[in-house]
Amino acid sequence: MVRMSHTEFERTQRIAVLGGGPGGYEAALAAAQLGAEVTLVERAGVGGSAVLTDVVPSKSLIATAEASNAVKEAADLGVQFYAKGDQEKAVKPQVAINLQAVNKRLLGLAAQQSEDMRSNLIEAGVHLVQGEGRLDGPNAIIVSTAKGGTDFDRIEADTLVISTGATPRVLPTAVPDGERILTWTQLYHLKQVPEHLIVVGSGVTGAEFASAYRALGAKVTLISSRDQVLPGEDADAASVIEKVFKRNGMKVMNKSRAESVVADAEGVVATLTDGREVRGSHCLMAVGSVPNTHDLGLEEAGVQLAESGHIRVNRVARTSMPNIYAAGDCTTFLPLASVASMQGRTAVFHAMGDIVNPPENRNITSNIFTQPEIATVGWTEKEIDEGVVPGAVYKLPLSSNPRAKMMGIRDGFVKLFASAGSGAIIGGVIVAPKASELIFPLALAVEHRLTVDQFAEAFPVYPSLTGSLTDAARAMHVVR
Repeated sequence: MVRMSHTEFERTQRIAVLGGGPGGYEAALAAAQLGAEVTLVERAGVGGSAVLTDVVPSKSLIATAEASNAVKEAADLGVQFYAKGDQEKAVKPQVAINLQAVNKRLLGLAAQQSEDMRSNLIEAGVHLVQGEGRLDGPNAIIVSTAKGGTDFDRIEADTLVISTGATPRVLPTAVPDGERILTWTQLYHLKQVPEHLIVVGSGVTGAEFASAYRALGAKVTLISSRDQVLPGEDADAASVIEKVFKRNGMKVMNKSRAESVVADAEGVVATLTDGREVRGSHCLMAVGSVPNTHDLGLEEAGVQLAESGHIRVNRVARTSMPNIYAAGDCTTFLPLASVASMQGRTAVFHAMGDIVNPPENRNITSNIFTQPEIATVGWTEKEIDEGVVPGAVYKLPLSSNPRAKMMGIRDGFVKLFASAGSGAIIGGVIVAPKASELIFPLALAVEHRLTVDQFAEAFPVYPSLTGSLTDAARAMHVVR
């Protein structure tokens, strides 16, 4: 008689992932790593909008804008330019941007990144299905695999992970046409730098593109409905960015709300609620995004949605249905690519009984890719001022940093928040070039509850911008 072990009767867990953005991609990889039978359904391409039309191309465009600014500002560091054949007379550099070449490069980078991710999934053993997917109850996804929806696949699974992302919000009075009135996904088809770009919305997306296109040479008008640009960010940081915007020639219209935007023979005209008109060659609508959760069969499967249409999830990315998880911008959690990736992994680890360390909002870093950048982590100064958490604040301008002086950096600061009781670092803000790289030491400090004294014991390179971090920590020695 042949005896079969318990494991030989055990069926491999089946996991189906709907959406191949950062959340879905990481969920599929983690599930394959843990031995599950994994199917990933994606309609556009692996990486989703984050890779194909959002994060990768936008940050590539911003990198070009930074390079353009570096050339323009080189004279401040003593770098002189000469016309060919004339070594006596220095000239001011004229920077020309070939936007078609820029867009071709960044879309190529996005496509290559998507292909690399696709190859990683295939190598890991993930089964990829391209098509439009929707839930068919709590244990299956139906996929339309042919144009017109005539051919369908039905994928049954024990666990479902929804990671369908979000798309730009469209206002009925300012409908994008892809030529003059644009969403941020449509900018990459422009053949020339806009003569005059009107940006409606001064949140993260609006501020980033306004900053980039001004650096690329466009005249830019930023329409902000609030008192200051970046209304949800650290007030000091937003103030620095607005000052830089205006110094660089950008027109910032605060307390102004666009009622409509229409295209005409001369370009576009934005009409404000007070009757004023702003004319430009193009308009970018950056008024937020909406989750891609409509007509996915979620509510029929028992998944609860918020009034905004976002999927309600808990800290382990679980929805109201025990076997259905969700990750990324389609959920009620923070809309960041890094968060989506963590949610995807957390969902699968939880579903398969692996060790789970749910993400804490207070430990998540975020960055705004303006020039200079704004990076944040942990509690905010506003929360400290309002008494939500007891803490002390110390702000150190970058102008006092020797490396900043050498690099010609005029704007920015380091700000640390520490617990008034223990001296533990509970948050921070950095406004500086490449703040996205400088924030990591603070993220580690917040994650591991380091005190300002412990943080100050580390040896930064001299001279370096990171030296301002330890300088600020040393200044908070008496925070207890």
